[in-house]
Amino acid sequence: MTRLLEGKVALVTGAGRGIGREHALMLAEHGAKVVVNDLGGDEFGGGADVTPAAEVVGAITSAGGEAVVNGGSVASFDDAGAMVQQAIDTFGDINIVVNNAGILRDRMVFSMTEDDWDAVVAVHLKGTFGPSHHAAVYWRNKAKSGEETYGRIINTSSPSGIYGNVGQTNYGAAKAGIAAFTVIAAQELVRYGVTVNCLAPTAWSRLTAPLMGGDEASEEFKDSIDPRWIAVVTAWLASPEAGNVTGRVFDVRGKNLGISEGWHLGPVEVQPDNPAELGPVMSKLMAAARLNADMSGRDHEGLGFPSQSI
Repeated sequence: MTRLLEGKVALVTGAGRGIGREHALMLAEHGAKVVVNDLGGDEFGGGADVTPAAEVVGAITSAGGEAVVNGGSVASFDDAGAMVQQAIDTFGDINIVVNNAGILRDRMVFSMTEDDWDAVVAVHLKGTFGPSHHAAVYWRNKAKSGEETYGRIINTSSPSGIYGNVGQTNYGAAKAGIAAFTVIAAQELVRYGVTVNCLAPTAWSRLTAPLMGGDEASEEFKDSIDPRWIAVVTAWLASPEAGNVTGRVFDVRGKNLGISEGWHLGPVEVQPDNPAELGPVMSKLMAAARLNADMSGRDHEGLGFPSQSI
């Protein structure tokens, strides 16, 4: 088997279970040395237990790979710095950052508490910024000193963030922010030999299972959106083959891989000075503009994609 990442060093956050676990295993399978980060909390962000991360490290080392456990919180800027430094101290470099850690606290906006909002935004959005920032500082310093750099940041958005989903204003806002972060960071880091891309995955995990039928879901359905499929594109984006791919958001649902094309300016009209005269102009704009995408990423249910997502 061709190994795409021989000798590379990766940090994967939230790698103890689900999609993150598959990221870590796939990167290691392709030759990367991996820092397996997972606080080990529950799906709501409570508690801590490094056992899941240790089990992933055990699976990697048993297969002949190299990996270490990190139990830090991505919501802590200092912990984020420490996990990047752990990769450098342990393996001599860092080349790949996969920002995957996440929690859910779904509520309608009128029922959501401040803590529900803050916790989700901290883990997802700040938790993407922290590891990315510390790795970017390292890569920039290397480039400025004349050393060759190899940097890959792969973030995790969601169809809930880029298309919208009821009951997830906190999660969706954070995930939309991650998509925007990706586009901008890609522009900022390209001069240092660093690519930044983003996944909007749909996969079966402990976070999504209750939204996707739970115990009633068929094994065929669960297999069709196995988290391993998300790791396939991650491994490729982390590889030298993807050196010219940056600033993209990939919609990944089982075997289906697409690119989410982002906001584009639609129809344009000239406003009147008087807001009382704006109605006809707005009607014309609304008639000409395409509808927002639904959770399939289309104007209507298409491609047979499942309707829920992580």
